[in-house]
Amino acid sequence: MANHKSAIKRIRANEKKRLRNRYQAKTARTYIRKLRETEDKVEAQALLKIVHSMIDKLARKNIIHKNNAAHKKSKLAKFVTALA
Repeated sequence: MANHKSAIKRIRANEKKRLRNRYQAKTARTYIRKLRETEDKVEAQALLKIVHSMIDKLARKNIIHKNNAAHKKSKLAKFVTALA
C-alpha cells in the first residue's frame, strides 16, 4: 500500500481514468458491433460517421494506438462501401 499522500491520490486518480477509458472503449466497441450488424447502407453510413469520431477520440486520448485506429476505420469504411 502507498505511504505518501501524493501516491494515494495518484492511485485514486488512476482508477478514475481507468474506468473512464474502459467505458469509452466499451461504448465504441458496441457501436462498431452495431455497425457490423447493419445491412442498410444509408443507416450504416450514418453510423460510420459516429464510429469514426469515437475511434479518433480513443486514439487522441491514447486509449488505443493511432495505427490501430486507422486500421479499424479503414476496415469499417471498406465494409460500408461493400454494402449493396
